[in-house]
Amino acid sequence: MSAPEVVWSLVDAGFEVLAFARKGRASALRYSRHVVCHEICPPESDVQASLSELGALLYSLRSTSGDAQLVLFPLDDKAVWLCSQLNLGDRWILAGPSGPRADLALRKDIQAQAARDAGFNVPASALARTAKDLIAFAEAQSYPIILKAAECVPVYQGRVYSCRKWICANRAELDRAVDQWQERVPLLAQSFITGIGEGLFGLSTPDGVRAWSGHHRVRMMNPQGSGSSACESQTVAEDLKANTSKFVDSSGWRGLFMVELLRDEQGRVWFVELNGRPWGSMALSRRQGLEYPAWHIQLARDEHSPAGLRAVPGPGIVCRNAGREFMHLLFVLKGPKSNALNRWPSFWKSLGDMLRFHRNDGVYNWRRDDAKVFFADFYYTVHGNVFKARE
Repeated sequence: MSAPEVVWSLVDAGFEVLAFARKGRASALRYSRHVVCHEICPPESDVQASLSELGALLYSLRSTSGDAQLVLFPLDDKAVWLCSQLNLGDRWILAGPSGPRADLALRKDIQAQAARDAGFNVPASALARTAKDLIAFAEAQSYPIILKAAECVPVYQGRVYSCRKWICANRAELDRAVDQWQERVPLLAQSFITGIGEGLFGLSTPDGVRAWSGHHRVRMMNPQGSGSSACESQTVAEDLKANTSKFVDSSGWRGLFMVELLRDEQGRVWFVELNGRPWGSMALSRRQGLEYPAWHIQLARDEHSPAGLRAVPGPGIVCRNAGREFMHLLFVLKGPKSNALNRWPSFWKSLGDMLRFHRNDGVYNWRRDDAKVFFADFYYTVHGNVFKARE
């Protein structure tokens, strides 16, 4: 989702950008005039073939690049996993996590414990591998609970497995989730907390975290729980900075990161997860002049780079994803799937809010000299979510 904004950040900083993408998968990035896309086997089809083809692509680029410095920058969780599995040699710099830091980026159970150790509030959690584990957790906690894959990239039968989330308000809904899950991959079970999603962003360097910024969600694409369709920039509280610094310092994290948070109705802030790669709302960061992707690469090449030192975020800026905003209305019309969601948005209020634009508002993935990307992104966002909902 962040790929177009990442590419534009890198291009504007003077980098030449090539991309690898899933073979046969439509994406807005393919319409950009600033990047060439190379296809590899989707890991959802065959993990080993995907690793083999990515390795072959990197070898080919290394052989034809002369003396150019090469940097590999994974943009989503599956790319983080693939890149962390490869032996890159000495020509490539991996601008992403590897080893224990990749485990932290890709395992939600490890993140939950690390966040608790760093002083964050973390919902009651348990790693569940069997139905018995889930039932035991549900009996020990009060409903509702939320179930999600413990691994960001779960592998099942030689393929990356797409595991949905479940929100369970009672035992009947839990039994239905267990029947659909069938113990294919480990789950993280947590108490379900409602509230407003927030994001905290920065760059971790040997000298500490710099370029702090934050946002809160104005709307989620799916009110039941998903990425945002609209978000607004905000300042970062000092206590959250302290917890986050402890969280990233203890792991030796380097480069960009996002900590996803939830502020409940009482104003208490809860840790949700760490994103160890570019996040979906990168457009909002760049509208504030926060060029996290370019800064991340500069720090990967030289950890003593001053990249991001003079960052000055601007609060109160709203950015929207046009396709996700349209999908938000469809999800609102469809209604909730669980009785745990007792506060559902009004369609007419949502429509009115979406039609209200302010002077500083922006949209995701818009660039005048690359306009096809915006329209392709809208089409693929709507098309992909509508057909996914029919499955």
